[in-house]
Amino acid sequence: MNSSTQQDTGKLILRIALGTLIFLHGITKLEGGLDGIIQMVETQGFPGIFGYGVLIGEVLAPLLVLTGFFARIGGVLIAINMLFALYLVHQGDIGRLNETGGWAIELQVMFLATAVAVALLGPGKYAFNQR
Repeated sequence: MNSSTQQDTGKLILRIALGTLIFLHGITKLEGGLDGIIQMVETQGFPGIFGYGVLIGEVLAPLLVLTGFFARIGGVLIAINMLFALYLVHQGDIGRLNETGGWAIELQVMFLATAVAVALLGPGKYAFNQR
């Protein structure tokens, strides 16, 4: 396998992992409703309409990443979604370790870092478009 193929395969694996795992969170939001998220957003002083942004960040953006159709934009949208999640939900966990000694927000930070990587690297050649 040549270097180019290895890089494109790595980008595909990165896209599949990020897109699938974030999309699963989005499905939960679709099934359970957004009332709790809207209330949380309003409690922090943001307009309630911002709560619907979770559908962009956890449904639309992962589909963009998975398909490789404007995956860079999808990566940016997921990164923004994760920044909101860290601020709204996990702010108190930033300096905390979990019960197994890991960082309490390691999953959220991994999603954020992976989304930024997709945004910077692009989707590779195994994509609907290379953007």
